[in-house]
Amino acid sequence: MKTGKSVGFALGPDSARAALTHLRLLGYDCADLQTFVNTETEWFSAPDRLRRWEEIGKTARDCGITFSQTHGPWRFPPQDYTEEDRAERFEKMSIALEGTAAVGAPCMAIHNIMPWGGDGLPDPERFLEMNREFFSRLIEKAKAAGVVIALENMPFTKLILSTPEQVLNFVKEFDSPYFRVCLDTGHAAVFGLSPAEAVRLIGKDWLACLHVHDNDGRHDYHWLPFRGVVDWADFSRSLREIGFEGSLSLETDVSGKLPDAVRNDWEKALAATARYLTLG
Repeated sequence: MKTGKSVGFALGPDSARAALTHLRLLGYDCADLQTFVNTETEWFSAPDRLRRWEEIGKTARDCGITFSQTHGPWRFPPQDYTEEDRAERFEKMSIALEGTAAVGAPCMAIHNIMPWGGDGLPDPERFLEMNREFFSRLIEKAKAAGVVIALENMPFTKLILSTPEQVLNFVKEFDSPYFRVCLDTGHAAVFGLSPAEAVRLIGKDWLACLHVHDNDGRHDYHWLPFRGVVDWADFSRSLREIGFEGSLSLETDVSGKLPDAVRNDWEKALAATARYLTLG
């Protein structure tokens, strides 16, 4: 099993080289490219973006890093109620799928459509209907790009597409090799659920990628592993049990308040933690 970490940088080879070389020196094998989250950047607006995406992919390979996954567009607070909202999001998701393919990543983690945000659900049937319609079309875009969409479990307790089981059942409805699950350990923990049991429930055939981080069991803090409530020994064991072959990808970072004199040591320790978790 490989190790990875979330990363972001400007749309250019120099910025990419600096960030990815740093990850490789820390000992990571892979990167989770998060630059498609924000759609108000050159990653979406540059007229020559395809060439520049491909340049980023080559730069990664030159650095000895592969992109295990990307993260698709996400806006907060989420609002997808109008047709215009959903059309805009679909367009940006489609562009991000093309970018994911161009940098050489096999899958793109994304969130579900949230027409009433994350804290309200006045019309559950309409909510599911909009999500089914949206993803049935997006799967075709994913197929054309040769990229797997990985639907992520969420930390919103009022939403009926939040728990790993709910997400898995929804994904299975489509029976498509281009639609799978991204398991977020911290989001599962917010529900008081065991990420290890979620791994066993989803299984190797449906689990495309991971977002690995910890919290207090109530809030989505994205803490470093072993700080919060997650049973990391069982989580590590579960990945080995199902034969997970992807990347144990951290979606967390050391504090930005750390002095430069000690920051690199913390970053090395975080990378070592990721490697430790792959041992099962």
